[in-house]
Amino acid sequence: MSLALNPAVAPIKSVEFIPVNYKASNWSQNTVVVKITDENGVYGLGEADGSPDAILAYSNIETEHKWLTNLTERVIGRLPIEINAIWDAMYDATQWQGMRGLGMFALSGIDMALYDLASKQLGVPAYQLLGGTNKDKVHPYLTLYPAIPVDASLDVAIKGYAPLLEKAKAHNIRAVKVCVPIKADWSIKEVGYYLRELRGILGYDTDMMVDYLYRFTDWYDVARLLNSIEDLELYFAEATLQHDDLSGHAKLVENTRSRICGAEMSTTRFEAEEWITKGKVHLLQSDYNRCGGLTELRRITEMATAHNVQVMPHNWKTGITSAAAIHYQFAVGNAPYFEYVHPDFCDGELRKYLVTPEAELVDGGFEKPTAPGYGIDLNQQFMANL
Repeated sequence: MSLALNPAVAPIKSVEFIPVNYKASNWSQNTVVVKITDENGVYGLGEADGSPDAILAYSNIETEHKWLTNLTERVIGRLPIEINAIWDAMYDATQWQGMRGLGMFALSGIDMALYDLASKQLGVPAYQLLGGTNKDKVHPYLTLYPAIPVDASLDVAIKGYAPLLEKAKAHNIRAVKVCVPIKADWSIKEVGYYLRELRGILGYDTDMMVDYLYRFTDWYDVARLLNSIEDLELYFAEATLQHDDLSGHAKLVENTRSRICGAEMSTTRFEAEEWITKGKVHLLQSDYNRCGGLTELRRITEMATAHNVQVMPHNWKTGITSAAAIHYQFAVGNAPYFEYVHPDFCDGELRKYLVTPEAELVDGGFEKPTAPGYGIDLNQQFMANL
């Protein structure tokens, strides 16, 4: 039977952008929930990155011509399963105001919601709509950012991380990511000492990643640091140099044996390709909520795989993206881990309470989802109290 004749597969009736502003204790996790509803009242959820007020303003722009069109006009009235065609139509509509930036952020949220809605209509988990899986379980790396000052001293930072690292070991987590506090006035030697202390607490049975939060401007300084701590066996070095310094990343790759990654702030497969060909990185971190959504991430992952480059998409959002990330990893992921912010390991109430239920972490991993879509819904009581 044609999908068009299936009464459960109904056209899209509305697209809503719902700004969510919520104060976090350290890192902001404000978001924009995207809710797409079909003519039967079934809805899918996604979320977009960027300032909630700016994304809401962008979603309300007036259509002027073919290349400056309100994105919702390219979505409403279509069948949700026509995801690729809808993506191309939305991308075309952003040409006049720039095919990057806020346009791609908004597009990413819509795309994420389409997979949730389309798979709900078909009664299947979203990973099946993404192509299915041959995996029985997937393993996250947990991003651990303790509630410490951004200019924390060495002692405060180490003590802040200690309980999180011990907790991760107790839960058999296979990999974690730590950060160097963004405004900590530490020398290169002090950064090295700090990472040695954290590795000592974590041990060597758990993979450890490091986010340097764009601390350095000189690739040579980074190379000195990474080469001096090579024995720590860190899985990757993230945000070492300024984001757009592709030539610096290439020199860093040539002068260290550490795995270098980047591209978390990039959009589209076209920018991702530059990170591969010009930046020479080993691992891409294109963001679910910025790069163009799951559709573009699949294209990026296929391209990266052909270049022997891993993809671990950046994920610093709410339970909506975390749920989508599990489905992405089952169907598309080409790396052993994927980034995950777990509510039991973070201090943000938005991550803890925005959606329900939370996927169960079993022996450090997630088993194959069975519920239609992403298997989540908004916590209406929490939303009502925002």
